[in-house]
Amino acid sequence: MDTKLDNQMSEGTSYTTQVPSNHCDQEASKPADKVLRRLAQNREAARKSRLRKKAYVQQLEASRLKLLHLEQELEQTRAQCALMNGGVNASQLGFSGAANSGIAAFEIEYEQWVELQNKKTNNLKTALNSDLDDTELDKLVQDTLNHYGNLFNIKATIARADVCYLISGVWKTPTERLFLWIGGFRPSELLKVLVPQLQLLDQQSHDLYNLIQACQQAEDSLSQGMEKLQQTLAEAVACGPALGDGCYEMRNAIDKLEELVRLVIQADYVRHETLQQTLRNLTTRQAAQGLILLGEYLQRLRDLSSAWAMRLCEPA
Repeated sequence: MDTKLDNQMSEGTSYTTQVPSNHCDQEASKPADKVLRRLAQNREAARKSRLRKKAYVQQLEASRLKLLHLEQELEQTRAQCALMNGGVNASQLGFSGAANSGIAAFEIEYEQWVELQNKKTNNLKTALNSDLDDTELDKLVQDTLNHYGNLFNIKATIARADVCYLISGVWKTPTERLFLWIGGFRPSELLKVLVPQLQLLDQQSHDLYNLIQACQQAEDSLSQGMEKLQQTLAEAVACGPALGDGCYEMRNAIDKLEELVRLVIQADYVRHETLQQTLRNLTTRQAAQGLILLGEYLQRLRDLSSAWAMRLCEPA
């Protein structure tokens, strides 16, 4: 009896020791399952977040393209209205078809360029009046110089798209158009305005005077090329009552217009090279002052146009 009782008690003890062990294993597995479920939920939430972000970016891109298209249409309409008010049909100047988008894009880029130029001019003024060392000031000077280089690049693009539009100067203010020379300012005349305002040494004055002479020679050469091109173009157009697409004179006239693109790009090259040569003859602080004077001069021309337009709108 004692032996049997001992065996039963032993079995009961074994059973009771096994039950808690299985229960503990189940309890231990529950946190692991919860972690796995949470990781799965996180992955699903991250996937949905990526999809939402992708859709949002696509929506922003579509909105940006739509806005750009609307801006181009607005600029096109504005240019056409201005031409119609002046008694000229826009189609007569080639402002139709695919060229419109290029013209509108250029005008938007040019407005942004002018706005950024004013900011860079103000930054130079602030730096020049502060204790900024010449190394940091030279970085601002080079950045402003590169900004003018960007203008010549976008002008070259629109010249290839529609050189007649660029030469007409309708993208500039009326006062600026008074000084227009082959699609831009005449560099020698601009130097004559700016140099007297700089405090220069005798050698600097001599070097800049020689630069003005070289500019005038380059300008005279390009002006002669422009006059010759206009003469040959007029002769080609006047050769017959009608110029068909297959007519030799028509092809010759179109070739002359393509030569006009080359002249515009060469004129901008002279402008850019003159600006670079001028700054090389100046100290860092003189260069900063020169760029400030240039930016303020061009802005004053634009302000004068605005004031003149407001005067015209005033009642008599």
